[in-house]
Amino acid sequence: METLDLSFHPLTQKLWRDFEILFGERGACGGCWCMFWKLRGKAFDENKGDGNRQMQKSMVDAKVVPGLLAYSEGYPVGWVAVEPRSQYPKLTHSRVLKPVDDQEVWSITCLFVEKKHRRMGIAVELIKAAVVHAGRSGGGIVEGYPIETRKNEPPPFIFTGTASAFRQAGFTEVARRSPTRPIFRFIINHVAQL
Repeated sequence: METLDLSFHPLTQKLWRDFEILFGERGACGGCWCMFWKLRGKAFDENKGDGNRQMQKSMVDAKVVPGLLAYSEGYPVGWVAVEPRSQYPKLTHSRVLKPVDDQEVWSITCLFVEKKHRRMGIAVELIKAAVVHAGRSGGGIVEGYPIETRKNEPPPFIFTGTASAFRQAGFTEVARRSPTRPIFRFIINHVAQL
């Protein structure tokens, strides 16, 4: 497998155009623009496409960092959404992904890798970069909500990542309320980072 020289950068106003290039006309998938976990009820469907893009852009313009872009040779090739869980109202109201306990956690809710760069391990590296970012931002626990794949799933169905990718990134399963939807955690050791 080819090894890529990757770098990771928080999504800021300066990098917004790269985010648009990576996500393309469809906003990664079906006009999502990585707003699925942030909007409840009909709000997501009513804003699919440009509405979601504008909402995400207004958050970035307000200096909110919704995640990280991965670059290879100066070109955006991947994305990971990672923020405090409180930024994702849809998670709070999920029966399967409701909070495990009352700990403050950061959540990895979405991974997107450009088509020609898939199956190269970029998702695992994005997950690791998200942990570093959360740690630098004061987070102590990072959660992921991947799919336990039973077969080769199409990318739109595994946008939260695969359980195997989270395991490879050093996460541990802490809950499973559905056969295919585990909750994984990574405990950040702040002492080791000093």
